[in-house]
Amino acid sequence: MAKAELRAQAVALREAGCSVPDIASRLGVARSTAFTWVRHVPLSDTDERVARRREHSKRMTDAQWSRHRLERDERHREVVGTAAVQVGRLTERELRLVGAVLYWSEGAKHKPWRPTDWQVTFTNSDPVLVELFLRFVESTGRSRHDLRYRLSIHESADVPAVQAWWAEKLRLVEGAVGSVTLKRHTPSTGRHNQGVEYRGCLVVTVPRGRELYWHIEGLLEGLARSGRPEAAG
Repeated sequence: MAKAELRAQAVALREAGCSVPDIASRLGVARSTAFTWVRHVPLSDTDERVARRREHSKRMTDAQWSRHRLERDERHREVVGTAAVQVGRLTERELRLVGAVLYWSEGAKHKPWRPTDWQVTFTNSDPVLVELFLRFVESTGRSRHDLRYRLSIHESADVPAVQAWWAEKLRLVEGAVGSVTLKRHTPSTGRHNQGVEYRGCLVVTVPRGRELYWHIEGLLEGLARSGRPEAAG
């Protein structure tokens, strides 16, 4: 093909939105040659063309990684399922130990400047962890229906629906989650905990929980001792 024809094709491809490397590849010429032929032609990217390119790139990426994602998701389900089966049914002792560690990680702690305050208050947004904490409290002889529940949530949420959702999840009587603390909603916020799946945090308080707090402290102390080497005689 004559050089003039190649150059004309290069210009046409450039005007169609092709990059210099793409033009060089299609016409079988060096990139430097392709650039020399089309450098006077500005690449005008309209919004539609940009959108087409992005969509094409997304399709190519999805096709490339779809098999990997399927294999990853299958492996994820397999590992989670195997680990869940290994747990079995917790004994009361195991539940006490798990509950103590859970509370010490997520619950309110005694403050030296409030020497008479030993309140047991657990706050979390995950119903699985809240349920586990309630089971722990029940293992000490208390009923979940005797605890106090407060919802902490942004004012933009459907508060009555969320209150009912928590009560159903935790097998509580209607109206058990009655107290609410509303947080100011900022429309321009970058937080992701929004929409119908956003259900705030549940704050669970154990009335007259001083001795339960001490019990938790003791369990943690026992766990810490269990990992220490025996002192030499």
